Amino acid sequence: MALDDLYQEIILDHYRKPRNPGRLGDAQVEVRHYNPVCGDELLVGLRLDGDRVAAVAVDGKGCSISQAAASVMTEQVLGRPLAEALDQAEAFRRLMHGDGEPDEELLGDGIAFKGVARYPVRVKCALLGWMGFKDAAARATAGQDGGETVYGEEQDETAVRAARGPGAQGAGGVSPRVEQAKEGTA
Repeated sequence: MALDDLYQEIILDHYRKPRNPGRLGDAQVEVRHYNPVCGDELLVGLRLDGDRVAAVAVDGKGCSISQAAASVMTEQVLGRPLAEALDQAEAFRRLMHGDGEPDEELLGDGIAFKGVARYPVRVKCALLGWMGFKDAAARATAGQDGGETVYGEEQDETAVRAARGPGAQGAGGVSPRVEQAKEGTA
């Protein structure tokens, strides 16, 4: 079996048998993310226990790429320290943008999406669940409730900085929408 065939099988397996599907009854925060280009919609529920991802679940509809990538995300981050889970999310984002060599150990089954980077319109599909996780982590660590986001990568760095806490640095500025959410005026 060729490597591309194996990757396709991994994606199909996660699509047909998603890990951690549905709503999380005791979620600390739920966020809804949309990808208007493809029509994907995901509700990501998250519960932290201190600095560890205690529970995560995804409920949604959309293309096989968005559903499978969200399933992989839940499998990869569950039970991990939040900082490590955020590192995984960043590694997946870099994979989707072809930035550097992918870290297969950090990505786990996420490496199967390597070929998606060749199709820019599909990158947003693959990133949707990961962006939802980052948003949920930022809201949970800030003590905020859930929210809705139409997918946009401008939230990437802001969500990581917010989830990691005060003093965390990253490229790019904070969008006005994120600032409003932090202030509770959104």
